[in-house]
Amino acid sequence: MKMMVIGGTGRIGTLLVKALRQQGHEVVAGSRHAQKAEGTVFFDLHESPAEMATRLKGLDAIYFVAGSRGKDLLQTDLNGAVNVMKAAELSGVKRYIQLSSAFALQPERWSEGYLAGITDYNIAKYFADEWLIHQTNLDYTILQPGVLTEKLATGKVTFTVTAPGENPLADVATVLAHVIDQPATVGKVLMMGSGETPIGTALAQL
Repeated sequence: MKMMVIGGTGRIGTLLVKALRQQGHEVVAGSRHAQKAEGTVFFDLHESPAEMATRLKGLDAIYFVAGSRGKDLLQTDLNGAVNVMKAAELSGVKRYIQLSSAFALQPERWSEGYLAGITDYNIAKYFADEWLIHQTNLDYTILQPGVLTEKLATGKVTFTVTAPGENPLADVATVLAHVIDQPATVGKVLMMGSGETPIGTALAQL
């Protein structure tokens, strides 16, 4: 498949692009920092949906894994995300995979654990996820991991999460890379935690 990873030079994006290419996909990393790596194209989340759409034509799928890390939540994590969804529809791309955050769609849980310290981030993710689910006709999958860590990958997950936790970056990238090959993930919100089930098996059981 031909796809773009928006936020493709970030921590998750870099790992995801590599994994997707290893699976045989044709992948372009979209980033405002397009000079960072070969196979990267300029993509600015402050552009209009019409401008973005010109960069998305001809793709089979879009991954949205961009984030401002708290520096530009409204324009990047919320409005930028929504504008990419609009651009996807304008350009005729149906498959859309979005990286979100655990419990983003459950505001009643935002006072628990580490979530209490990232309320503004969760608000941005809440409305971006809500827009994707209820205001688009995209074939979406939303992945909601816990805190991203630099720990070694385990290759194992659970999609039954009851409390805020954490996930190695590499495991999150691996799940994202395998979602594209799992039709059962379309129209699903997957909350991800560290578990005992190999990633491929866990996805196949959905």
